[in-house]
Amino acid sequence: MKKQELIHLHGLLAQVQTHYETDTGNDVDNSGYASLGVEPTSIHKSKTEHKEAVAALAHCLTDEMTEKKAERTPATAD
Repeated sequence: MKKQELIHLHGLLAQVQTHYETDTGNDVDNSGYASLGVEPTSIHKSKTEHKEAVAALAHCLTDEMTEKKAERTPATAD
């Protein structure tokens, strides 16, 4: 994957996070991602740094969504 494509994917994942937080009212714990200091707008950062940031953000999002899915109470029919 090219650097430009990684930056684009990085931006899309950031939008997914914003959309998820807006829709659910839950904040995603992205401390691992934030500690990297690489944002989608950080075009001066290396391809490797963006790759690590994309992986970290994807991991944070999937962890959050998996937790919330597991907390749902199954519907029962009367």
